[in-house]
Amino acid sequence: MEEKKGLLRIAPGDGVAVALSDLLAGERYTVEGEEILLKDDIPFGHKVALRDFSQGENIIKYGHSIGHTTGAVGKGRHIHTHNLKTNLDGILEYTYSEAAPPPAASPTGEVTFQGYVRPDGRVGIRNEVWIIPTVGCVNMTAQQLAKQASGKFAGRVDGIYAYTHNMGCSQLGDDHRRTQQLLKGLIQNPNAGAVLVLSLGCENNNLDEFRPLLGELDENRVKFLVTQEADDEYAAGMELLKQLVGHASAARRTTVPASNLVVGFKCGGSDAFSGITANALCGRLNDFVTGCGGSTILTEVPEMFGAETILMERAADRETFDDIVELVNSFKGYFTKYDQTIYENPSPGNKKGGISTLEEKSLGCTQKGGRAPVAGVLGYGQQVEKHGLNLLIGPGNDQISCTNLVASGATMICFTTGRGNPYGAPVPTIKIASNTPLYRRKPHWIDFNAGQVLDGMPFDEMADQFFRYILQVASGGVTAKNEDYGYREISIFRDGVIL
Repeated sequence: MEEKKGLLRIAPGDGVAVALSDLLAGERYTVEGEEILLKDDIPFGHKVALRDFSQGENIIKYGHSIGHTTGAVGKGRHIHTHNLKTNLDGILEYTYSEAAPPPAASPTGEVTFQGYVRPDGRVGIRNEVWIIPTVGCVNMTAQQLAKQASGKFAGRVDGIYAYTHNMGCSQLGDDHRRTQQLLKGLIQNPNAGAVLVLSLGCENNNLDEFRPLLGELDENRVKFLVTQEADDEYAAGMELLKQLVGHASAARRTTVPASNLVVGFKCGGSDAFSGITANALCGRLNDFVTGCGGSTILTEVPEMFGAETILMERAADRETFDDIVELVNSFKGYFTKYDQTIYENPSPGNKKGGISTLEEKSLGCTQKGGRAPVAGVLGYGQQVEKHGLNLLIGPGNDQISCTNLVASGATMICFTTGRGNPYGAPVPTIKIASNTPLYRRKPHWIDFNAGQVLDGMPFDEMADQFFRYILQVASGGVTAKNEDYGYREISIFRDGVIL
């Protein structure tokens, strides 16, 4: 009799398996030669106990604890939020290990793509003109200018886009400076061949204060307009955009090594398969890119809680280890400053998809980091300088974390999802489905189906296919769905008083 394939055990020591479809109580399945009689209905993506557990016993998944049982749980029972609780609590102490992490495996042979080499040596994968407001008061002006310029200069660059936000005025102290750093980082992104910085004139983030923070600039690439000082801001803006389009349109794609890639990683609307398929696929891509000498960025600090020691063990040196500890503990301090529970996660959608505790979510989330050593830790708007895996400060919020990635230099984002999300950042935001049903149901959202591995495709074959796809996107041969449908937004992290 053929064995029914309905459950997946991820790591050899795991005490639970994941349902590959909706399973019913009374059905029998075999996991690695052992028969499991289901005592409960097990929804798609949820966990079933592979043995009996006593109260307070740790549940192992991904080879690590994801929490403890709140009561006795019998073999074949559903394990979820009703009988599983996090082990996480408070600020932890961490110990540095001298053992150097092994380098990530690199692809064989020279790997290249077609990119835009900028005068500072960085490489963009798009050649666009961006309009960046210094303050939300000129958002509609920016959008109107982008619309007019897109019609007038169509086809000369890859696109003209306004990135509106509601910050830039009435902010104080660190919050105000953080907004400036993030806007500065957006202006610096190499996917923008040219940038118009649009100001009102009286805002806190006025150009007299903001422009010096930008440092030395190519005046042909970045231009400024204060709308309060212009009799007709639209005529003045269109004249500046004409000059900027002329400058950007001179750029041409050239063959460059993959060491020039800067890839950001994000997950949103995760389900129980995200850590098994889509995030693991991104982990393999992470190893490929860093193995080629490129740079990658992993963010969502709260979704490192419970798995942070895995990243700390891969710190390139003691200084990087200390920076990771500071990154994690400072973000825990952000929670406690507002009297909020540090481990108030996963989200309702995550729970519906089968994720029960923050450890489980984090262990799946950090799969995107692959096995590469951690080369550096970045603050808000801080540019990637080190080749390898970089960790970036920021929350798990999809819009904010993607904006942070772009502001730190990511020229594309790999965004994994088990439940779906149409959001797109200013750079190509490649949506990777963790399961085939989502890929089939939302073809206008999803770019790549990591659920193929659950359907029988060998993981190595899928990873090679994905890497080739990423190089096509980087070379302009393929666009992401967010580009096709015009999903391009930013959201700036705020943590302070608004006057």
